[in-house]
Amino acid sequence: MPDKFKALWVSHSSISDFLKCPRSYFLKNIYKDPETGRKFQITSPALSLGSAVHEVVEALSEISTQDRFRESLLEKFEKTWKQYSGEIGGFISKDQEEEYKDQGREMIRKIIANPGPLKNLSVKITGDLPQYWLSQEDEIILCGKIDWLEYLPATNSVHVIDFKTSKSEEDKGSLQLPIYHLLVANTQKRKVAKASYWYLRFKDALDEKELPNLEDAHTQILAIAKKMKTAKKLDVFNCPKGKKGCYACNPLEKVLSGEAKHVGVGSYNRDIYIIHDTSGDIENDSVIL
Repeated sequence: MPDKFKALWVSHSSISDFLKCPRSYFLKNIYKDPETGRKFQITSPALSLGSAVHEVVEALSEISTQDRFRESLLEKFEKTWKQYSGEIGGFISKDQEEEYKDQGREMIRKIIANPGPLKNLSVKITGDLPQYWLSQEDEIILCGKIDWLEYLPATNSVHVIDFKTSKSEEDKGSLQLPIYHLLVANTQKRKVAKASYWYLRFKDALDEKELPNLEDAHTQILAIAKKMKTAKKLDVFNCPKGKKGCYACNPLEKVLSGEAKHVGVGSYNRDIYIIHDTSGDIENDSVIL
């Protein structure tokens, strides 16, 4: 079997980065600061909002159904928010932070009023990060975290659910569900019966989607992953817009040019930066956990 440490690891977020802009993919997923030896990321209010809400909701899957809502979710949210408060969360003022925090509270209240699948049995895939060999021959591993797996006892199957905190719906051409279907099908024994998005900001119920075909998903994702591996082998990660850059890589370039402010080190040992003049538009930001 190939060496996992030498393999190319791909996920929904890294694949999305590559498809938007190879230069952005390089700066987010490969580049390390020569001084600190760490990767970096740019923090933003929208990213912090999404991370805080996801953290609270996803933690429920580790609690038995009868105890899941015993502790106030709003209190859990308040505790979780502390790690995103201030500049480390991308906020440039107390007023801005409170505005986003209120949006988070509203989403948590919606969950409390309409818990939906969260009150049902769930499946937790063992291990910190679900992963499997997308191709041993090509030495490529597909990995990623799934927000929620609802257990369906009548059919001994699972329902893949992804929580969304943005204002807009997921693009129809998104690869998220195909990737999640592949991950769940290859990292646990139960059949995937259905898949849904839950738009916590503007929908009380789940938005069920057509389940992607596994063979088609494998072919599509592997083809992209091979391109990513070739780019890494050749060390060629050019922005499609040329030297002027694009919306995906230009903010990251500001970190390298010293135009961003270092505000700390995140939980994944990444240097965290903030760019004050582009603090984040919640409609254009999203989070993949």
